Order: sequence, then structure tokens, then C-alpha cells
Amino acid sequence: MKAVLFDLDGTLHDRAATIRAWLEGHVQRFDLPPGYGARFLELDDFGYRPKAEVMPLLVQEFGLSHHPDALFADFWTHPDSAVTMPHAHDVLRMLRANGVRVGVVTNGWVDAQTRCLNACGLTDLLDDIVISREVGLSKPDRRIYTLALERLGVAAADAWFVGDSPRNDVWGSQQVGLRAAYLPTGHVLTDEVPDATLRDLRDVLTLS
Repeated sequence: MKAVLFDLDGTLHDRAATIRAWLEGHVQRFDLPPGYGARFLELDDFGYRPKAEVMPLLVQEFGLSHHPDALFADFWTHPDSAVTMPHAHDVLRMLRANGVRVGVVTNGWVDAQTRCLNACGLTDLLDDIVISREVGLSKPDRRIYTLALERLGVAAADAWFVGDSPRNDVWGSQQVGLRAAYLPTGHVLTDEVPDATLRDLRDVLTLS
């Protein structure tokens, strides 16, 4: 193994913990009704549904007086207090100490994902970062994995992809010959067959 590519949200970034903490403050700041937080999580779908769709639905369903744009603007405060996934720092440091190159491939906006990486203290532990909005490609487009491999200077056969999305991180990465390690923190597998299933990030160190 010469390189490991990681997803960010739900993999190196404990997005679930970050969103729970943000929701607690969000509900207080806007004096939102019971059930709002749980419904937000349902509509959010682990971050796969655009918040520009989620917030108007919440306003409509709960009959809120707040404008969706105000709720949306508050959502963008959460990357600054992002929570790092347990063991992420130690795993990245150990991989690099063993000569393994490490990178992130994430879908999302450049500003939000950059702020998240910095808040999690991950930026200086990575050899490269590929953000979909910056490169004009999104997972599971096979070209984004190929680009990440080229930027690290490794072949797909010598690398793993680690992530929580069955389609984006397992199926998508396997299409270019990467081995995929699934971290079950988000959507469950359907027809996807990962090359490894991790209990937590420490299991990355057992991959070869």
C-alpha cells in the first residue's frame, strides 16, 4: 500500500457529531419547535440533500416565520466547529510515518470543506486535497479518483479508498481499480461489495 485516499464527511470529519452540536445551538438561536431537529436530520440525509432544499421544506412543514435564507446562513457556521472522527489524527500520522501518502477526495464547496479541514486539524496531515467544486468533478465520476491518484503519483492498484458512502466511496472508487474500505457511519450498503469493512479508522492500519 503506497497511498490511502479518504472521504471527508463521515470519515475523517465526524459530521454527525458536528451537526448534532450545531442543531442544539440552531434550535435555541431561532426558538424552533420540538421535532425540528429530528426532521432536519431526516431531510438532510447525511448531507446528501442540498440545504437550499431542506430549509424551505422545514419552514413550510413547521409553519415558521423565519426566512429559509436565514436558517441556511446559520447552517454555514457549522464547519468552524467541526468535530474530528476518533483516531483520525493518529491514523494519518502513522500512515505518513510509514511512508504512505494520504489524501482527501470530497464533494462539496471549497470554502466549507476547507474550513472543516482546518477546524478538524487535518490540513497539515494530508499530502493532497481534492474538493469537487474546485476541480469541476464530483464523486462518483471516475475522473475525480483518477485525478487524485495522479496528484499523489500512485497507481490505483497500490492504493485504498476509505469512506462511508456506498456509491461514492465504495462503488465509485472501485471503478478505477482502487480497493475500497467502507466505514459504516452513514448509508448502509445495498449491492456494493467493499474490499474491507472497518470498525473504526484504526482498522485502516491493518490494510495492505
